[in-house]
Amino acid sequence: MLTREDIFKHVEANYGTLPDYPFSKFPNYAVLRHISDGKWYGLVMNVLPEKLGLDGNDGVDILNLKCPPELNDILRNGKDILPAYHMNKEHWITLVLERADPKGEIYKLIEQSFYLTKES
Repeated sequence: MLTREDIFKHVEANYGTLPDYPFSKFPNYAVLRHISDGKWYGLVMNVLPEKLGLDGNDGVDILNLKCPPELNDILRNGKDILPAYHMNKEHWITLVLERADPKGEIYKLIEQSFYLTKES
């Protein structure tokens, strides 16, 4: 299982970024931002599964990432990669971290989001 701490270690090591917690109402929501301009490339949240159309009563950690629209339908599988929660569903996806395969493509998707949102 991939955890939010795994994500935070990865982005610090690879992009030099640390999570930012800008929401006083949701102190556990962490934004991943570019150092240069503060633009978001990821958002880690803990939400109830019902908000995602999933079963369960306990909150789950999710990661929202930017993704090219042409890949969204291919990646979304209804299990661990879903339409974006609380973001533009055409350009963003949601990964359910506890269901994500740690040996899968998660870090490649983070890299893709990082470069899609990077200023030119």
